[in-house]
Amino acid sequence: MTLNEFQIKSKVIFITVSCAFVTACVQMPTEKQSVSDMRPQISFKADGADTRLTTARVILDNMDVGAVQDYLDGIATLKVQPGTHQLRIVQGTQVIHEERFYAGDGVVKSFVLK
Repeated sequence: MTLNEFQIKSKVIFITVSCAFVTACVQMPTEKQSVSDMRPQISFKADGADTRLTTARVILDNMDVGAVQDYLDGIATLKVQPGTHQLRIVQGTQVIHEERFYAGDGVVKSFVLK
């Protein structure tokens, strides 16, 4: 075996071993599973120019959960537990809207405030 043949065989062995190492480092495909949040969501449609409506407070099941402007339709929603709820929209001592409603899993309900 000549020096030239030895060099060629050495290169072939080196390339073969290198390919084996490179393919051993490739990660097998994985599958990711996740559960999406299916809780009901509520939002409000209100005239943005009417600050009386947008600054009114949202009272859900006797708990203040923020201002109407925090949950405007198309911008943000309030996630609630499935079931029946009592909703009140108040501005100071004045009740602007009051409603008892049921929301099931995956439901997105929008309330129109006038």
